[in-house]
Amino acid sequence: MLLNKKWFQSALAVLAIVMSMNAHALNVGQAAPDFTLKNMQGVNLNLTEQRGNIILINFWASWCGPCRKEMPVLQALQDKYQDLGVKVWGINVEQENQAGRDFLKDLDLSFSIFFDETNALSKTYQVEAMPTTVIVDRDGVVRYVYQGYRDGFDKKYAKAIKKLIRE
Repeated sequence: MLLNKKWFQSALAVLAIVMSMNAHALNVGQAAPDFTLKNMQGVNLNLTEQRGNIILINFWASWCGPCRKEMPVLQALQDKYQDLGVKVWGINVEQENQAGRDFLKDLDLSFSIFFDETNALSKTYQVEAMPTTVIVDRDGVVRYVYQGYRDGFDKKYAKAIKKLIRE
């Protein structure tokens, strides 16, 4: 009897831990956590103020090979869909932003770049892999989350964006 009680208490403790972890995780279908950051041009941008636009938020780092490969894809998406209310925001997650700035020197990017030097936003968005891309719909709801980057993700991003544009 004592063994069953201990097993039950252990199972209950594990369940509580798992549920608390999920309570803080970024889930598709939930409101995107709001934030305000200053972009490289010195302009403060707030996510809530972007309602009515589709926002592709990409978390990246200079040491990340797939991030480097993905940047031209993100720029192409910005170029193709910006007139339809799509904005690409790149969030560098490194605490020393000079590495991120050096990374960007060789790239011709027109989308907004931000520096999350304290990793507060990365933690809020539960970023666990580089890169991580979150697509937020016109109502501020997280609709897609992609971790990592592989060939073919450009098509996935475009398909998701087209679907959101049609809504």
